[in-house]
Formats: sequence, C-alpha cells, structure tokens
Amino acid sequence: MKGLKKQRRIQIIAVAVVALALSTALIGYALRDGINFFRSPTQVTETPPGPNETFRIGGLVEEGSLIVNEDEQIAFNVTDGNAVVAVTYTGILPDLFKEGEGMVGTGKYINGVFQASEILAKHDETYMPVEVIDALKEQGVYQAPNGADS
Repeated sequence: MKGLKKQRRIQIIAVAVVALALSTALIGYALRDGINFFRSPTQVTETPPGPNETFRIGGLVEEGSLIVNEDEQIAFNVTDGNAVVAVTYTGILPDLFKEGEGMVGTGKYINGVFQASEILAKHDETYMPVEVIDALKEQGVYQAPNGADS
C-alpha cells in the first residue's frame, strides 16, 4: 500500500511540473508581441533593431523637422541631443505634440526610418516620460523645467 501512495504522489508532482511548464510557455508566447522595449535615438543608431522588432523610441522633436502633409502623413526627427532618428507616422498627432517637446513613439525601424504606429506627447507643461528623461540625462542634455523636481 505504501508503494502505491508513493507512486501516486510522484505522478501528481510530475503532472504539476508539466502543467507549470506548459502554462509558462503559453504565457510567454502570448506576451511576445505585447512587450515593447524603450530605446533612445543614440541606442537605435548604434545598434539598429531588426525590421520586424516593435519597440518604443523617445526624445525631443527636433526643431524645424516637422512636416505634415494633407493626407495625414507626418515626418519629423527625434533626438536625444546626441543622435537623430527620422520618424514617419500616418494619423492625427496628439494636441500637445510640438517641435522641441518630448515624445514617445511605438513602431518599427525600417531602412533607417522609424515607422511609428502610435505617437504619445507630454500631457502637461512639466511632464516628460521617465524613459526620455533618463536618456536625455545620459546624454547630458536634459534640463529640468522651472519649478519641476527631477
């Protein structure tokens, strides 16, 4: 009788291990497209990602680079003060999107151009995404707005 209990216990543990491994694999498979890594323009130019990799890029919209066509085709450059990456986007830009201001875009880097599927801009006078601030600080070009703690 003791042998049967021991065998049953081993079978239950084996089934639990297989179920855990299977559920971990399914969760990883489901999240593979939902994880977007952040990169600064310097990181993108130094180590360009593959054309099928979706990621986020952030920095400041370069002054004088914003071009908006009538058919909602938008082109501009994003910079971290060290490197510049060309960005294209089709759609309507957020109301607070301006040259010289912070932005974060999600998309793919194809043939030297970041093709954005989503563009986010700051939401008030002092906000800038943490990733953008960190990247700008790394380059030594970040200046905190007046009255803002950083």
